[in-house]
Amino acid sequence: MKRETKIWLIVFALAGAWLLFRVVTTGMGSAYVQGVGGDVLPATYNDYAAGAAEFSLSRTVGLWVAAIFTLCIFSFLYKDNPFYKFAEAVIVGVSAAYWMVVGFWTVVIPNLLGKIFPAWIQSWAMPGISPVRDESWYLNIIPFVLGVLLLWRLAPKGAWIARWPLAFIIGATAGLRLISFLQADFLSQIRNSIRPLVVSGPEGFDFWDSLRNVFLLGGVLSSLVYFFFSVEHKGVVGKVSRVGIWVLMITFGAAFGYTVMGRIALLAIRLEFLFDNWLWLIDPLGRRLGM
Repeated sequence: MKRETKIWLIVFALAGAWLLFRVVTTGMGSAYVQGVGGDVLPATYNDYAAGAAEFSLSRTVGLWVAAIFTLCIFSFLYKDNPFYKFAEAVIVGVSAAYWMVVGFWTVVIPNLLGKIFPAWIQSWAMPGISPVRDESWYLNIIPFVLGVLLLWRLAPKGAWIARWPLAFIIGATAGLRLISFLQADFLSQIRNSIRPLVVSGPEGFDFWDSLRNVFLLGGVLSSLVYFFFSVEHKGVVGKVSRVGIWVLMITFGAAFGYTVMGRIALLAIRLEFLFDNWLWLIDPLGRRLGM
């Protein structure tokens, strides 16, 4: 056995012994629930103090599974290993299966089969829908046929048939997304760039708003000049394009920093889950259940 393997086995054994000690002495990683109107909800500190909270085995198991899978994902920071691969495969597979079921019951059943066969769907799946077909119900046959053709990809010799509905879906989605992008991003950016350079408020000339609009217009124009290649970037054009480079770099840096902060927030949430909900090492609000 390699020395590195022995070291990791010792580390895992010590960690397991410490977790077992914490579970026996403090009840670490336990979850409690309360019953409200026939529904089971997570218990609060007041519920536990009043004796209305009950230990939940299923939620406790779920909490431990979530913690173990979180540690398996974090293990990739050391190196690629079987624990990370197993957790990745399980998470991807469960997510795909979950969204497939959600899509089937929220899209296929009500929006497709419920339009073509409303009486049949009402009899076993959705009692609340009307059993009467709409006047234009036959139009739903088109997506029904396209969906059936997509399933031909599973056939050994019929994969080429699935290319036709796939091409239609990609083309239609691209067209819809293009219109949405033009309205939400492109036109809105143009609209927000058209601002008065001289702003007058209730008290007269507003210097700071005017200065902000001047900087906004200058940044937009200098950025556009940087992408204008019909004129050589020399002299005044070159200086303006260099200003545009600075504007672009500041914009990209701010966007990247915003993305990084979002990822750090997600990391902080997972660390708080591990140290607070699972290990019971911290209790920021001083309202620990089970202690």
